[in-house]
Amino acid sequence: MTLLLLAGTGDAKRIAWGLVDTSIKVIASLAGATRAPDPLPVPTRIGGFGGEDGFRDYLRGSEITAVLDATHPFAAQISDRTARICGELGLPYAQFVRPVWTPEDGDNWTTIAAPVDAVNHIANGSTVFLATGRQTLAEYANLAGRRVLVRVIDPPTAPLPFEGGEFIIGRPPFTQASEAALFRALGVTHLVSKNAGGQGGRAKLDAARELGLPVLLLDRPKTAPQIRSPQQLVSVQDALLWVSSLAGMP
Repeated sequence: MTLLLLAGTGDAKRIAWGLVDTSIKVIASLAGATRAPDPLPVPTRIGGFGGEDGFRDYLRGSEITAVLDATHPFAAQISDRTARICGELGLPYAQFVRPVWTPEDGDNWTTIAAPVDAVNHIANGSTVFLATGRQTLAEYANLAGRRVLVRVIDPPTAPLPFEGGEFIIGRPPFTQASEAALFRALGVTHLVSKNAGGQGGRAKLDAARELGLPVLLLDRPKTAPQIRSPQQLVSVQDALLWVSSLAGMP
């Protein structure tokens, strides 16, 4: 059996470690969104597949027998494409879907359906901490008139599309204490984040609650119902059990 693990998240890394001492051959794939990704304990390819045809060719050429999708919850296009192509080729496919974050006592959260909606909840002159990644910056262009602080993992190669803002370079994991100290030092008045779920990114939300900051959470994209994965796994243990159930495959 040869498993393709679509990675790029902390959950994928934990799954990879859980498969290290098994007889299952695992190949991980990273999209290459960051310049120096954390290494995985299994053979890893980095970069795209060259579109749908390239992905089909890779699956056939590498003799992949099952695919476990542990990409980011907001990588909907990748997940939809993968589910559909695996269905075409008759390959077992499962998607790791970590539970969404839910508010606790003291949280001040507003869910937004799209980045353009954030402006409706943030007054001019506010200082906004944008923790949604660099790929979607253009979608927040209507935040002009606010000081926008954009956290990125790698030093940017393109200028910030906001006047009076700045990039904040930082690589996770972060702690509640470090996030709260950063927000205080920067004078943050609003936090904007994706509802990615998981433990790794929760610290910024806990820090916002500690400081009484309003949070705008971008809702997850909807998976196309006609290609929704028949196997949606919500824990690393679920993922390992699913792979184990296929271990008798050639």
